[in-house]
Amino acid sequence: MFFIDTSRNGKPVYDPIVNQSLDNYLVNDLKLPGHGLIMYVNQPAVIVGVNQNAYAEVDLPYLKAHQIKLVRRTSGGGAVYHDFGNIIFENIVIDDDQYFGDYHHFAQPIIDALHDMGATTAELRGRNDIVIGDQKFSGMTMFKVGQSYAAGGTLMYNLDMDAANQVLTPAKDKLASKGVQSVHSRVTNVMPFLKPAYQHLAIETFKQELLKRLFKVDSLDQIETYRLNDHDWAVIDERLQGKYDTDAWNYGRNPGYDQYVSKHYPIGTVSFNFTVTAGKISALKLYGDFITGGDITVVERALMGTDFTATALSSALATVDLPTNLGQITAAELVALLMSVK
Repeated sequence: MFFIDTSRNGKPVYDPIVNQSLDNYLVNDLKLPGHGLIMYVNQPAVIVGVNQNAYAEVDLPYLKAHQIKLVRRTSGGGAVYHDFGNIIFENIVIDDDQYFGDYHHFAQPIIDALHDMGATTAELRGRNDIVIGDQKFSGMTMFKVGQSYAAGGTLMYNLDMDAANQVLTPAKDKLASKGVQSVHSRVTNVMPFLKPAYQHLAIETFKQELLKRLFKVDSLDQIETYRLNDHDWAVIDERLQGKYDTDAWNYGRNPGYDQYVSKHYPIGTVSFNFTVTAGKISALKLYGDFITGGDITVVERALMGTDFTATALSSALATVDLPTNLGQITAAELVALLMSVK
């Protein structure tokens, strides 16, 4: 494993729109052979999954009033709040997909580092959460292109929990599935669980301590490092323009179709926004925080124009490879969700 330094002109980059585009550039364009690691910090921002409806997941008036940026990542997963008390880590693996989907493989080095720093009860639990007790301080996600992929997540060190609780508005049944009542009650910062020497560090200092343990070195200059150069930044800037820096990408469009149904499953939350005209589905959009390497538009296309009956919907979904394009969920479960409209 080697480190990819994403600083620019010797200074850290805190712009979340830029930082969220880095993995896409590293996987699709630069393609450094082997296993690289990036680690960065964002200014206050909400990051939503590629398949999420920002209008349902985020308190947009609060976000705009507090000058919090909204950024859509290129991978799945749920909405998260970032600020200067949070670290983002991503493993960039090129031309070797043997560990794609294996969250334990990428979580364990982080967990081992935190154990060494005093958070001895930190562990991976559920699909992709790193927790202490019943509270989460890190969520992970992945996205894949061919045999290359990015796998990483957040690590809340000293995050502003009040801001996170105000700006994030997850579906109530998602919280209920975890036995909690709010975002605030199911997350924690890792800082209080560390040894006193590692509490109250500046976020960049905490990042350095993590890196030394992940690479098992005494100083950062001992780590094999690739530093993004002027050419890299020129390409990153070009990629941002017209897509990742636009409201069309980050906010998306709120279809406002007639019906909205949503339910939390083991793969994550699945939501349909759709309209039925003359007994047929005439408009439909699929949302959720599920993580898939497939194409959810395959599901949407199969359902468009279908008679709104359980039999017809089941027949339409039978033509789709759901495990590949959505996840481990059955056609019967999706039909039941669609038919649950009031």
